[in-house]
Amino acid sequence: MTVTIGTLKERAAGERRVAATPEMIKKFTTLGAHVLVEHGAGLSASIADSTFADAGATLCERADLLGRTDILLAVQAPDPASLAGVKPGVRLVGLLDPFSSRDWAEAYATLGIEALAMEFLPRITRAQSMDVLSSQSNLAGYKAVLDAAYEYGRAIPMMTTAAGTITAARAFVMGVGVAGLQAIATAKRLGAQVSATDVRPAVKEQILSLGAKPIFVEQVAGTEDNGGYAGEMSAEYQRAQAELISSHIAKQDIVITTALIPGKPAPRLISDAQIATMRPGSVIVDLAVEQGGNVEGSVAGQVVERHGVIIVAHRNVPSRLPADASALYARNLYNFLAAFWNSEAGGLALPDHDEIAIAVRLTQGGKIVNQRLLPQPVDA
Repeated sequence: MTVTIGTLKERAAGERRVAATPEMIKKFTTLGAHVLVEHGAGLSASIADSTFADAGATLCERADLLGRTDILLAVQAPDPASLAGVKPGVRLVGLLDPFSSRDWAEAYATLGIEALAMEFLPRITRAQSMDVLSSQSNLAGYKAVLDAAYEYGRAIPMMTTAAGTITAARAFVMGVGVAGLQAIATAKRLGAQVSATDVRPAVKEQILSLGAKPIFVEQVAGTEDNGGYAGEMSAEYQRAQAELISSHIAKQDIVITTALIPGKPAPRLISDAQIATMRPGSVIVDLAVEQGGNVEGSVAGQVVERHGVIIVAHRNVPSRLPADASALYARNLYNFLAAFWNSEAGGLALPDHDEIAIAVRLTQGGKIVNQRLLPQPVDA
């Protein structure tokens, strides 16, 4: 049985990535799959249709692709209205934003789609090579520092010249997940004096290992959920952190915020009053703006100024590095499919008892099945 994998052209505003690359298409072909690619799918990521064809893919229009595909690859969740004519029973694999787009999940179920949300992958060892959030966050942390450097009107490294010495810029990273760690590393490479903070005390060693200074609330315990992500902070911790950050942030030239809590609004880390204490020309980059933002006054998709401080809040930061973001994302998807590949079972055999399958499956059999989207029982 020949399995057909289809790659959609992204239609979301500002989305420049593509879910498959020529390198991965060759690998899918080696698995015995036939690969379809929608015309123009890779142009924004600098991949020509001819390059896909040379790798063994068949270029086609969207309607033809939808009617023939067994496994449908996407970056962002496709609008259900754009999937008219999709083959019943197709597996849709992508970043489906389940918490914000539950109505789309319901629409996928109605269309007979088995939707698989890659952002729901569990943080376990065998899922590391499939972890799309980590690969994309890594690029976002890097790009955040470059965006800050672009807006910052001064040099970042210390420079000694005959005319005098320029002191190194002071950079502060708030939230030390994958994006935060890469932001620390990038700022250090550019020559900044770097400090960082997080609600999880366990990351202090990681901060030190990158040559940065940890800034932590020592008297009050932070939080971490079972998946290794930051949890919600207690009121006591929030007060203690606000006092510490207020004194530290006033001395910073660049601040990168990356704090997110899965399924919840981003925590507010920087207030307008704290922004007002920073010197004019300082830069804040809010990587959490699409989940509500860590910074008071940040505006999604815009660069604004408050109290002389520049606040950068670009949407979809990984997509601003489309070639590399696509290459990493496509590799994640290949690793996911290859781990469960069975040509005789329609290409993708996801055992119902497997913890990865349970975590990523949103819809099956015409209904939503993921526990994270179903109503939770109320404690008596």
